[in-house]
Amino acid sequence: MTRTGMRRRGRRLLTGVLISATLVLGAGLYWFQPWKLWQDDTVNEALPTVSTAPVPRPSATAPAAPASPSGPQVLAQGALISHEHSTTGTVKLIRLPDGSRTLRLEDLDTSSGPDLRLWLTDAPVKEGKDGWFVFDDGAHVSLGKLKGNKGDQNYEVPADVNLSDYTSVTIWCDRFNVSFGAAALRTT
Repeated sequence: MTRTGMRRRGRRLLTGVLISATLVLGAGLYWFQPWKLWQDDTVNEALPTVSTAPVPRPSATAPAAPASPSGPQVLAQGALISHEHSTTGTVKLIRLPDGSRTLRLEDLDTSSGPDLRLWLTDAPVKEGKDGWFVFDDGAHVSLGKLKGNKGDQNYEVPADVNLSDYTSVTIWCDRFNVSFGAAALRTT
């Protein structure tokens, strides 16, 4: 092979390696989204006074509590503990005067991440690494995407959810199947 042929072959190989490395780097950045670790999204919602959605008739497994004319009532609450990422704040399960239920995060402070969800679960809350992966092992209900990684937020609890089936809340990273933080719900 001539010297010119070897140079062409070397350039093609280098071009192929560079293209492959760029594709792998792009896929890794899309998957891990590391920039989210330095981005904060603060949400400060007021406690709703009534549900914004119509309340369906209760099922046999989820009887509706009578509406309370005196205002919102805290049914259960707990303090968030850290798992995969440092997480603090308070979780409150609240019944509104119209009988609807809201899960409220107060003073939330955690890292942002890809595909974070808020789940009601039946799993026990465990400290440290032992608690990182337990929440998808049993029953859980997703209340939706986490609105922000800081502040006060409200999440509507569907009327057909039987609250006695769930004992904890987790901020769950659906992409990596890990808990950022969790709280055991204690009745008040």
